[in-house]
Amino acid sequence: MTKWLPTVFTAIMLAAPAAANDTTAVLEAGGLVYTRQDDISMESEHLFISTSEVHVDYVFSNEADRDLETVVAFPMPDIAGGVDFMGGLDDAEHDNFMGFTVSQDGKPIEPTLQQRASVNGIDMTDVITAQGVSLLPQSDATRAAIAKLPEDVLKDWQTRGLIIDMAYNPESPVEPEFYPTWTLKTVFWWRTTFPAGQQVKVHHSYRPSVGGTVAMGFIQDGKPNDFFAEYKERYCIDDAFMKTAAKLEKQQDYDKGVFFTETWLSYILTTGANWAGPIKSFTLTVDKGDPAYFVSFCGQGVKKTGPTTFQMTAKDFYPEKDLHILLIGQNQ
Repeated sequence: MTKWLPTVFTAIMLAAPAAANDTTAVLEAGGLVYTRQDDISMESEHLFISTSEVHVDYVFSNEADRDLETVVAFPMPDIAGGVDFMGGLDDAEHDNFMGFTVSQDGKPIEPTLQQRASVNGIDMTDVITAQGVSLLPQSDATRAAIAKLPEDVLKDWQTRGLIIDMAYNPESPVEPEFYPTWTLKTVFWWRTTFPAGQQVKVHHSYRPSVGGTVAMGFIQDGKPNDFFAEYKERYCIDDAFMKTAAKLEKQQDYDKGVFFTETWLSYILTTGANWAGPIKSFTLTVDKGDPAYFVSFCGQGVKKTGPTTFQMTAKDFYPEKDLHILLIGQNQ
């Protein structure tokens, strides 16, 4: 049974944040979630991850003597409203904001969309949709629709905690500027059948959320800082990676615009533990894109397989923790 161990390689592609001092959080997504079926095993999982694309190929096997039907779900990351949201969200205007697609045995599947909006754990979906307002809390169209609501509705929504007025001028009254504050939960789901004694191939893909910050947040003056322990646990930073980071830190010259930034990627692996036994054959491929950057993540037996790729393979793999990738490179 394979577990994660430290791995460090150079040269992962970096997508630098747009402005200095910006920090963008990662919206974590990952694998498919199935109704528990003790007779269905995962024969293989091939996971490819880069800053621009995640795609996964599964092979499942029904070991029972009868067909088995199950509900399959792909939970999208939660999207929070308000002006302080820092998620790496490329598309705030569409329900399928990560471009999720899925197919089974080569045939595309049209999943059902389920969305619910809540404030402090209270479901507000029907309240919002009754006014014809989109549930997407970071959408410009949603804010525009809120601005057109009647005065009594706006007051009610403020009382419920659905919106907040961010306009303020201590010297004179100003027009209100309302922002939605609810949290959106999105799930794509569909029904599928596993034929008795047969294998089923499933493919899904989406655009990953890429977070980051303009700094190296785990090191200061060549030594681990107060955040190092958290980074080490999450990304398996080791001594070799710290030595590299210390060298990069000495090269920084903010007056000349030379500094190093972080980029973060995450993938929820632990949903792969919902099957009959471990994943019999697991392959992880990380695509670098550029040889000038550095990466740290947890893995075992990772090998460089090409100019831009690194690969880990494992037999009888039981995912005990999720995958988190730390990328460091010079600002572009």
